[in-house]
Amino acid sequence: MRKRPAIPWATAVQVKPVTQPSMGETSSVPDDLLPELRLELPPFPGHLITVRSAPPRPRVGMSPSAATGTDAEKLEAPMMAPQLTPQESAVAQQQTDRSLGIAEKNLGSAQGKNLNAAQADLVSKIRGFIKDAREAAQITDWSRARSLAKKAQVLSEELAGSL
Repeated sequence: MRKRPAIPWATAVQVKPVTQPSMGETSSVPDDLLPELRLELPPFPGHLITVRSAPPRPRVGMSPSAATGTDAEKLEAPMMAPQLTPQESAVAQQQTDRSLGIAEKNLGSAQGKNLNAAQADLVSKIRGFIKDAREAAQITDWSRARSLAKKAQVLSEELAGSL
């Protein structure tokens, strides 16, 4: 049950609000006792603001040795790899080889089968990880090679499970 409004809607639209007297009219403090506040703002430094559509390019100083190096030296990026002990390197190499073997075996099981789009995408990602892992192994970056080979292995196991 809805309660009917006390006044009809047609007349409710015609009602106008009653304004309250403003604070200036009811103030008991004379205007001459209030201090006059003047805010002085410094001039706006318009020449300091620049609008950029892209972030500023970093400014990197060229070292004398880098400026005189050959083109091959300039194109080769410095590698930062954790230093592994010979024993850790041997273990990482074994794990890399094992993961690559499993990934290639799982890829072989998908060979010749009709794959859906998701499975075909997995195959391309697995091949990319295998390629990158082999490249890292060639430069003896075993921690990176192990990581990439493990990613290839995990994705290939997911692919083999979906076949």
